[in-house]
Amino acid sequence: MVEDRKLAVLRAIVEDYVSTEEPVGSRALVERHQLGVSPATVRNDMAALEEEGFIAQPHTSAGRVPTDKGYRLFVDRLTTVKPMSAAEKRAIATFLDGAVDLDDVVQRSVRLLAQLTRQVAVVQYPTLARSTVRHIELVLLAPNRLLAVLILSSGRVEQRLVELATELGDDALSDLRSRVNRAATGELITVAAQALGDLAVAAAPEQQAITEAVTATLVEAMSDHRADGRVAVGGAANLARFGEGFDGSIRPMLEALEEHVVLLKLLGEASVGGTVTVRIGHEGPYQELSSTSVVATGYGPGDAALATLGVVGPTRMDYPGTMAAVRAVARYVTRILDEA
Repeated sequence: MVEDRKLAVLRAIVEDYVSTEEPVGSRALVERHQLGVSPATVRNDMAALEEEGFIAQPHTSAGRVPTDKGYRLFVDRLTTVKPMSAAEKRAIATFLDGAVDLDDVVQRSVRLLAQLTRQVAVVQYPTLARSTVRHIELVLLAPNRLLAVLILSSGRVEQRLVELATELGDDALSDLRSRVNRAATGELITVAAQALGDLAVAAAPEQQAITEAVTATLVEAMSDHRADGRVAVGGAANLARFGEGFDGSIRPMLEALEEHVVLLKLLGEASVGGTVTVRIGHEGPYQELSSTSVVATGYGPGDAALATLGVVGPTRMDYPGTMAAVRAVARYVTRILDEA
């Protein structure tokens, strides 16, 4: 167990190194932080922290820098996540509230995260399989043609034209609309698709052809996985400012930005919204990105996350501020999708 005093020294080293990008010496710690102990005690604590693997000396006669193990302890012992200021909250709300559709929400979110954190931001598009049906609307365009509109909990909207073999009156349209919504609304995609299929089978003979045409079109819209596995990336230009932050080479990170599968694996699987996860250095899935940390969380209405968003950057990052930004943006995106 690391004593509270050593933890305070480690916290000071992390904060100074993130701020200055320079190895931290004992004299600097005593001058910048009110640790309440002598310089000799600080040196002893630093020696103990180094022996235990929480900090390291990159060069002879240099100060110390945190290791992955040190960052992990720092993050795990954060008592609170740094709160967003009122101005930051207003800026987030104003920027995201202007979104006109799901694509716009995702693109605005990724730009906002990159600006707030000055890191590379990644936002996964909502996964269709985790969505529920919010509403189905049927609009009669002509006596034998209607528009089927599928609205999902993810904010995704699918529209399909349905050509009918026979004409459809207003009363029959209202009845069909009620039946498909009773069968599908509030259900997961897989359950809703099955329910709509059963609805077509159980339809009265005079309604069978029209019901089958409409339900088949809706099921086809539900099985459209074009958005699954897609991610939006923002802030790639921020890589230029990291310099030695990626052990002198940002090439692996640049290559990762071109592979959505890699980015999704970096973000990890977020099954519960609201929980911010931090993977530091070698904790990640790719050895070539071992100088990278990822801060991510799930988003989406309800407890189950529809998808994940987060930031990727060097292990030397402002973890409290980054965690706060990721959590705040996820909450606003969730609210927007919930109100859509």
